[in-house]
Amino acid sequence: MSAEDDGSPAESGQAPIRVLLVDDHEVVRLGLHSLLAASEATTVVGEASTAKEAVALAERLQPDVVVLDVRLPDGSGVEACREIRSQRPETKVIMLTSYADDEALFASIMAGAAGYLLKQTRGRDLISAMRTVHSGGSLLDPAVTRQVFERLRRPAAEAPADPLSELTAQEQHILSLMAEGKTNREIGREVFLSDKTVKHYVSSILQKLEVARRSEAAAIWARAQGEHNRPK
Repeated sequence: MSAEDDGSPAESGQAPIRVLLVDDHEVVRLGLHSLLAASEATTVVGEASTAKEAVALAERLQPDVVVLDVRLPDGSGVEACREIRSQRPETKVIMLTSYADDEALFASIMAGAAGYLLKQTRGRDLISAMRTVHSGGSLLDPAVTRQVFERLRRPAAEAPADPLSELTAQEQHILSLMAEGKTNREIGREVFLSDKTVKHYVSSILQKLEVARRSEAAAIWARAQGEHNRPK
């Protein structure tokens, strides 16, 4: 796979785009690193194989763009995206995945990702995507664009009247504890789950409610409880 680069920063006077690569497969990282090293438009400043490493390196290295796998061994790439963007909003994130999953796509957008590409994307298109998001644009892989528009065009009547109906009983319980301001550790102690498992539940809740922050999810819970307790 060739980068087939043109309009290099050397010719335009611009500094290369600083990139952090995040994927749990070493072969994938090596391939991406080789591709980006062949282009004067980009320079790889670091690599990570887990969500935890990704968040820590993004904070320390402050890359322009993070190429982030959706699924990582220690958690969701979407949650890592949310944390990275929360720490440093100017860092752009491109989610990279093997599958056209519309749920992951929407969760990525809600988490602040600027792009969502399939791993089958050609090298020059990936570099073009980095230029696009680095300059403030956003993009979607054509293979998933259709799914996005179908969901956006869905009539409001098709949306569940109760947003909490999409949550399992356990997720609703955890959301109620989130609304009380409890941390993941405090929630874990109350429901006898590890911090990591609670974190997965929180990520799932945010995705299902289509919100980016715990406070937004808590507001939905509080509003729902208010309507439930309202005199008929």
